[in-house]
Amino acid sequence: MIKYFGSALVLGGVLTTLLSFDEKPQPKTPVKALKKASVADPYFLEEKAALNYRNFCGGCHGEKMDAFVDRQWKHGNKKEDLVKAIKHGYANEGMPSFDSAFNDVEIKELADYILKGIRNVDRYSASDKPSSNIFKTETMTIRLDTVAKGMDIPWGMAFLPNQELLVTDRTGKFYRVGKNKSLAAISGVPALLNKGQGGLMDVVLDPDYAKNKTIYLSYSKPKTENGAVLATTAVLKAKLEGNQLIDQKDIFVAKPWSKTQHHYGSRLAFGKDGYLYISVGERGNEKENPQEIKGNDLGKIHRIKTDGSIPSDNPFVKTEGAEASIYTYGNRNPQGMTIHPTTGAIWENEHGPRGGDEINIVQPGKNYGWPIATYGINYNGKVISDISEKEGITAPIHYWIPSIGPSGMAFVTGSRYKGWEGNLLTGSLRFQYLNRSVLKDNKVTKEEILFKNIGRLRDVRMAPDGYIYIAVESPGIIYKLVPVN
Repeated sequence: MIKYFGSALVLGGVLTTLLSFDEKPQPKTPVKALKKASVADPYFLEEKAALNYRNFCGGCHGEKMDAFVDRQWKHGNKKEDLVKAIKHGYANEGMPSFDSAFNDVEIKELADYILKGIRNVDRYSASDKPSSNIFKTETMTIRLDTVAKGMDIPWGMAFLPNQELLVTDRTGKFYRVGKNKSLAAISGVPALLNKGQGGLMDVVLDPDYAKNKTIYLSYSKPKTENGAVLATTAVLKAKLEGNQLIDQKDIFVAKPWSKTQHHYGSRLAFGKDGYLYISVGERGNEKENPQEIKGNDLGKIHRIKTDGSIPSDNPFVKTEGAEASIYTYGNRNPQGMTIHPTTGAIWENEHGPRGGDEINIVQPGKNYGWPIATYGINYNGKVISDISEKEGITAPIHYWIPSIGPSGMAFVTGSRYKGWEGNLLTGSLRFQYLNRSVLKDNKVTKEEILFKNIGRLRDVRMAPDGYIYIAVESPGIIYKLVPVN
């Protein structure tokens, strides 16, 4: 195979008529190394196909084939379609033929390898809405009880001491859900930009809420500059008196402001240290924001005190020119954050591009790599980085290919959910389900897809009453997960 490497480099890609091929793939493992294995071994055949993909296609399409196949297939994605495309190409669309680079057996092996990736993508998809509120899971049966409805995009939830619930709606509305499922609007919400991915986002109670009635809201704060509308991620501190916010004050406003209307991040969580952790997305500007710690708050996790001041042990307090609130950097768009119930560690999830959504354990001063190292490729199919790991960069403990669009995050505590104890729950926006991750030694060892096609699942929380609550979008509904004996 190595003698054909020059011709294969012409465009370096397989089966894409939608992408440009203007970069040369870089081989990572010599193909001749495959000759040592037995060709009768099915495992060897798959490894051989994987190596051929990596060597001849990965430079243009990314080293992870599952990200490449997460696409619309213009000429079909059945085996015969793939074989035809690999062998004969589509010259007028920029796809060369590979009949001189691969023999027929190798072409079929590569097609089978790609089909495996397509099946992995397809397993997430569902076309039918659930016909019942009763769902069988691997360990128990769950009933979804409706707690509240009448919202559009419920983004965040917080549980009040009197068993009532606070819910933010991205449209800018803020609700109190009563014990009788009543929905009451709360006034005093700050002026915000309800556009794109922006609006009213997360909500969290002060650790001493029972005494001070203080809450914190994250939102997309707008301003007009030279006729252009700019916005950024901000955090508001306020007191909740009845159904009204008073004494409002911004305690965090991310810099720089941006014209873009996406990747605000915007989860809030209080650590066991009593400090407020804030996730901020890179606002779509990965070339400048996530890796810059001087004068730049975007693509970061921040750590502040409840009055907005900076803890003295923040990692960049003594770094000249650095933003002292920064706790981590190199993050893309973190939309889930929670506290490990045993260790107290901060866990977060963040959106990758096409492939490469991540789960990370937040550690002070660490660089999480975006966009230097990523498991995903760009939405247009071009490679962002040809490396997924690098020295000096903290790798995720888990990543998803294809992208599930993670949002919301919670550990299962208590004994109400048999077989789920200590599991990590994550909402999927893209595939509209709840993801259950089984953990061992901070690694995901197994996953289960729950409540398939229930709706874009924006948030998941473990409530003080020991039940799990989830929020889905359009129509906006809050569900309580009730185990059925």
